[in-house]
Amino acid sequence: MIFGKLLGGLFGFSWLGFWGAVIGIYVGHLFDKGLAQHFSGAGSSSQAETQKAFFRMTFLMMGRMAKADGRVSQTEIKWAEYVMGRMNLSAEMRRQAIELFNHGKDANDDIADELKNFRSKVGRHATLIQMFLEIQIQAGYADGELNQQELELLQLARNILGISLFRFEAIHQRIRAERAFASGDYQQYGGGPQRQYSTQDKLQEAYRVLGVEPDSTEAEVKKAYRRLMSQHHPDKLVAKGLPEEMMKLAKEKTQEISAAYELIKEARA
Repeated sequence: MIFGKLLGGLFGFSWLGFWGAVIGIYVGHLFDKGLAQHFSGAGSSSQAETQKAFFRMTFLMMGRMAKADGRVSQTEIKWAEYVMGRMNLSAEMRRQAIELFNHGKDANDDIADELKNFRSKVGRHATLIQMFLEIQIQAGYADGELNQQELELLQLARNILGISLFRFEAIHQRIRAERAFASGDYQQYGGGPQRQYSTQDKLQEAYRVLGVEPDSTEAEVKKAYRRLMSQHHPDKLVAKGLPEEMMKLAKEKTQEISAAYELIKEARA
C-alpha cells in the first residue's frame, strides 16, 4: 500500500518543504504498514498462535456439538476419533485433543467467549473459518442427522465468526452433498440409514458439491471448481494458520472436489 506514504509526502512537503516530505513519507509508511496488517488478518497473532487456537477450538466445539442434545452418542465419539486418526496426532497431541473434546462436552462455560477469542486469533482468514465450520457441520451429522440444538450452536458460531447466513447455508448444503457423494466414507462411523446411489444421483450430488446447477455452463463449472480448490488448498490453509496435522483433512476435501468435477466432465463429454 502507498496511500499513506503519498498523502504524508504531499502534506509534509506543503508545510515544511523537502524535510517535511521525508517525515511525511515515513509517517505514511507506518500508517500503510498498520493498515496492511489489519487487512491481511495478521494482526498480532503469529501463525503458531493461530494454529494453536484452531486446534483448541476445533475439539472444544466438537465436544460441545456432541453434547448439544444432552447426550453424547458412540457415533459422535467415533467421529472425533476419526478426525484424530486422520490427523496422525502424536500421543501428547491426541491426549490434548481428547481433553479438549471432554472439556467442550462437560463444561458449563459460555462457548461464545471461546468463539470470540478464536475469531480474534484467526482474524480475517475467511477460508480458515470456513474449514472450521465444515468440520463442525460434519460433526453434527456424525449420528446421521443435524438436530435443532446442533443447528442453533452452528448458527451462534457462524454469527460470531462473521459468516453470513447465505454463505453458511451454501457451506451446509455442500457438506450434505459431499456426504452423499462420498456414499459411505463418512458414514462408516455415522448413524442413519445407508443409501445406494445411482449414477444419476451421484451426478446430481457432484453438481451440489461444486455449488452449481446442472444447466451451468462449462465455464461456470470450471470457475466453481477452481474457487473451491483454491479455498481448500492445504498449503494455503497451513500458511494462514491451519494446524499442519489437519493437512490430510484439507487434502481429502480437494480429492472430493476433484472427483465431483471429473464426474461432471465425464457426463458432459
